[in-house]
Amino acid sequence: MTSPPHRVLRALESFHAARPWDHNAHFHRWILRRLPARAGSALDVGCGSGDLARLLATRADRVRGIDADPAITARARELTPATAPVTYAVADAPTGLPDESFDVITCVAVLHHLPFTETLQAFRDRLAPGGTLVVVGVSREQTPTDHLLGIVSVPLNIVMALVRNRGRRAARPASMTAPTRPADMTFSEILREACAVLPGARLRRRLFWRYTLVWRHR
Repeated sequence: MTSPPHRVLRALESFHAARPWDHNAHFHRWILRRLPARAGSALDVGCGSGDLARLLATRADRVRGIDADPAITARARELTPATAPVTYAVADAPTGLPDESFDVITCVAVLHHLPFTETLQAFRDRLAPGGTLVVVGVSREQTPTDHLLGIVSVPLNIVMALVRNRGRRAARPASMTAPTRPADMTFSEILREACAVLPGARLRRRLFWRYTLVWRHR
């Protein structure tokens, strides 16, 4: 007989498959609030279908989005108005980052796919003086606080799915089609490594199995 926890897990997976909502897009407006009212240039690393890049274009004169997936990059171009100051390129991070500086760099739910320290160093080197780096990341649960936030996120996740989809079944958005893998670094490890590379960086655990990092280049 299947144990109740397994049945509950399968029921939740079925529920969210029918009513998906983008956990990463949930943080997009939060990201904008961390940024200056206007910026000259912005770089979105792991841009996916371009949702955040298009939002950044409301703040920045010029936005570049990069992603390693040619198909999702092509979709981002299709979804972006020709008049928007946004360009996209297929590139790997950190080796394929543009060799120029930016006033804003964002990276959402991508850093755990990349060499952590090397990527943060590349972000640091490409951030213009006075610029802002904002990361929304995924960490491996380890501490009681991690597990408590995960438990609290489960019912909130259901509520958000119902609200975002108005209780109806919905198609999976383009922004959620990229392959994913579990994080292998704990929040404590991330905090230690990030503060070594980015002195003064502010990191915080968040609901919905995410953490945030904000760093300003003085």
